[in-house]
Amino acid sequence: MLVPPGQAARVDASPRESSRALRRGRGALVGALAVLLLVVSVVAVGLGPVAVAPDVALAVVAQKAGVPVTPWWSSSEESIVWLIRVPRVIIGAFVGAALAMAGVAIQALVRNPLADPYLLGISSGASTGAAASILFGIGGGLGAAALTGSAFIGAVLAIALVLSIARIGGRLITSRLVFAGIAVGFALTALTNFLVFASESRDGTRAVMFWMLGSLAQSRWGSVPILALAVVLSLVLFMFWSRRFDALAIGDDTALALGTDPTRFRALAALAVSLTVAVAVAVSGLIGFVGLVVPHMARRLVGGRHRIVYPTAALLGALLLVSADALARIAFAPRELPLGILTALIGTPMLIVLIRRSLSR
Repeated sequence: MLVPPGQAARVDASPRESSRALRRGRGALVGALAVLLLVVSVVAVGLGPVAVAPDVALAVVAQKAGVPVTPWWSSSEESIVWLIRVPRVIIGAFVGAALAMAGVAIQALVRNPLADPYLLGISSGASTGAAASILFGIGGGLGAAALTGSAFIGAVLAIALVLSIARIGGRLITSRLVFAGIAVGFALTALTNFLVFASESRDGTRAVMFWMLGSLAQSRWGSVPILALAVVLSLVLFMFWSRRFDALAIGDDTALALGTDPTRFRALAALAVSLTVAVAVAVSGLIGFVGLVVPHMARRLVGGRHRIVYPTAALLGALLLVSADALARIAFAPRELPLGILTALIGTPMLIVLIRRSLSR
């Protein structure tokens, strides 16, 4: 049957129009998540043992940004907002984004939907390095960056050990990578506990134990620049590698056919993930389930292409952790619930659902 030329043009154009509409829809979703994160952040700044009205929080931030605002708030409210709550919310957003992006990357690298930064021993390595810095002053010559530097070194050593164990005949075997990560993670967790046991500092031991439960209570402005730089660079790098992640998620043969060496790329990407996780862990301690659950939420919203999954996951991770931290501050006020406990309580039911779905397939 002959089709009129005008109609043929419309038929040929419809897939392109659908693709443009899909991209616009995904872009609108990312924009909506960004706006929602901003709103939740403003509300979160006001929540805590001492409540601060949202208009006061906004006015204080605006004044600090250079906007001429006549103060009507007290000096204590200004200190709470600017010195405690705002850096805490910013750091929470960046940590959530870092853990979510790391989860997306690791799930693609090992082709396992139940993978997260803990699975490859990265979080455990960062924890061991940070605990050594807190308890024994290792890396003290680095000054303020001692904790972050020690966590990064621990994470890199952990992933290097995992990669060396998983390598067979010059190739990385995915299943062996997972088992090696689990084994190294358990060993490093035991080493961290031994460091706590061997330390004679009660204050240091208490700090490490609270830090291992995960918390943003020690968030200060000094931690923001290096964390923000690491997260932004990671997002740019992961999006630049998005096609390689797409190919690797399908299979090693597909990656090779498209010009990507799977073994070399896994090692390079694992190093980038290590840096991202190490910086986050050094600031917030061990916070689980964000890197496991958020990637699945992002894929359900925008599909499987990593170029759009990464920014979506980053925003969802930031939104989840800022909201969870606000809840942790007020749930048992004036006491603060460790953030790692809260994310585990939220993430465990989601993990059960993911496992049931995976088994049903």
